Amino acid sequence: MGIADFAFYVFAITVVTAGLFVVVSRNPVHSVLWLILAFISSAGLFVLLGAEFVAMLLVIVYVGAVAVLFLFVVMMLDVDFAELRGEMATFVPFAILIGVVLLMEIGLAITVWQFADTAQSSLMSAAPAADDVQNTAALGQIIYDDYIYLFQGAGLILLVAMIGAILLTMTHRKDVKRQDVLAQMHRDPAKAMEVIDVKPGQGLS
Repeated sequence: MGIADFAFYVFAITVVTAGLFVVVSRNPVHSVLWLILAFISSAGLFVLLGAEFVAMLLVIVYVGAVAVLFLFVVMMLDVDFAELRGEMATFVPFAILIGVVLLMEIGLAITVWQFADTAQSSLMSAAPAADDVQNTAALGQIIYDDYIYLFQGAGLILLVAMIGAILLTMTHRKDVKRQDVLAQMHRDPAKAMEVIDVKPGQGLS
């Protein structure tokens, strides 16, 4: 067994073990830490496959942003997880039913899976030859040359989704002071400040 095979088994076992502890850990902070370990191990598997760009995206985006965001949310919000687990017990039969249905669908999809005669040629036609250009450069050529409009459309959809989420969750509270930019721009400097002549030793009352 070579170094690559040994690294594959190490990363694969680590991913499966970390995923299991994400589910069974009682402390949500520990679950997030196990999730970060699963992401890092998955990035190692992508490196072994030659997809180093996807591996770096997994580390930067999921570990550096998403998982850290989860960690901050779990640590800063005062959530009663014991109460949530008590409510989850009532939905266990429904969850088991959904899991059985998903396993049946996956089994049916795997048993009838067949490759078309032109599958390999269609797969290789989208990307340039591996000997001509590196993996990251080939991915950039495909995204920003061949599918630039689809890529920009996906970004526009994400922007609209982000704006919609902000508008749906934004609440206006009367007891919170908010910045009024127009009022600040049109204020009269003579009325905005007052010069007080304080005599030595008098102080302010």
